Amino acid sequence: MASRPLADRMRPSDIADVVGQEHLLAEGKALRNILESGNISNMIFYGPSGTGKTTVANIAAEKSNKRLYRLNATTAGVSDIKSIINELDSMLGMDGVLLYLDEIQNFNKKQQQSLLEFIENGKITLIASTTENPYFYIYNAILSRCTVFEFKEVPPSETEKAVRRAIALVSGERNVIFDDDAITHIAHLSGGDVRKALNSVEVCMLAANPDSDGKIHVTIQTAEDCTQKKALRYDKDGDSHYDIISAFQKSIRGSDPDAAMHYLARLVASDDLQIIARRLLVIAAEDVGLAYPQAISIVKSCVDAAFQLGFPEARIPLAEATLLLATAPKSNSAIMAIDAAMSDLSAGNTGDIPPHLKDSHYSGASKMGRGLTYKYPHSYPNHYVAQQYLPDEIKQRKYYEPGDNKFEQSLKAYFDKIKG
Repeated sequence: MASRPLADRMRPSDIADVVGQEHLLAEGKALRNILESGNISNMIFYGPSGTGKTTVANIAAEKSNKRLYRLNATTAGVSDIKSIINELDSMLGMDGVLLYLDEIQNFNKKQQQSLLEFIENGKITLIASTTENPYFYIYNAILSRCTVFEFKEVPPSETEKAVRRAIALVSGERNVIFDDDAITHIAHLSGGDVRKALNSVEVCMLAANPDSDGKIHVTIQTAEDCTQKKALRYDKDGDSHYDIISAFQKSIRGSDPDAAMHYLARLVASDDLQIIARRLLVIAAEDVGLAYPQAISIVKSCVDAAFQLGFPEARIPLAEATLLLATAPKSNSAIMAIDAAMSDLSAGNTGDIPPHLKDSHYSGASKMGRGLTYKYPHSYPNHYVAQQYLPDEIKQRKYYEPGDNKFEQSLKAYFDKIKG
């Protein structure tokens, strides 16, 4: 077998052979048009590993007819950039150069800024790739000069095409055969990572015992033994972490218990109980709120039980809390009210506390006019009496708007009654 990894040997050199990324590379799409024109501009490729970023960058380099330099930001430094810059005015760089910078998020601000002048004057055309959200990790000066293209996980149907091409290649080198269900299994268990799928093909060939004729037969059992568990894209400090949490909360807010269970399962697979517990309590207050005030108490009990149990049993009370929140009536009146009040605070709309509300439990308070006209609500019918509580400057401000759920409407009816 050739010494180069199968994934490297199978790397496409033509746009038509790149699997997935139809939103970027289908006929008429922006990135494909740029590549076919040969007028390569500064670009940032953002997306998970094994989705074709490096492959498309290589194709772009070929189309540009510029001298290609490759750097990986995990190991490169300013000195490597300076070496490239020193060649810009030589015969090697007379037509400009194309720099492919992998994992650009590992460059600090100074390292990224060292490229700016040469990107600006066109001597360097930058294609950078990153698995992290560029709007979090790449400085604005670089971002403003580049077009960001997002690469997405490759669906199993597209991954399977790459797997079958790879098997066809190795079949010409060795006496090997893969069962169809083994191919499908590998494609589905790769988690949208084509490189991982091709690596699995190699591992399966090594794991399968040749028969008496030297034929390697890879069955579904071999594929299951070699892949075992689907790779979940989850990084506690990366995009997938925030994306899953976002999808989790939005599914509960949208009253979709099935989607909520799906994203809870992803979070449980990360074994990060602290994150799940915090998010459930946030949702209970932010999205269910006064529509079902007891929800936060129940969720707190479920969370406490989860911490006491630990995984794997913790998944059960977490599921209970998630389903309760997903199926509960919803109200965001609490967060809307506090955010409106905080907004006034930030804008300086505060004013002085009315004198009758100020502390009067000290000698001399009455001389300062503190508390003199305060009316004690419990001394009046229904424990209510009309008086001003907000400062004069914002006395007409209304922060709380009752939601249209049963509980808050009952509160509204009560207030309407006692306030006349």
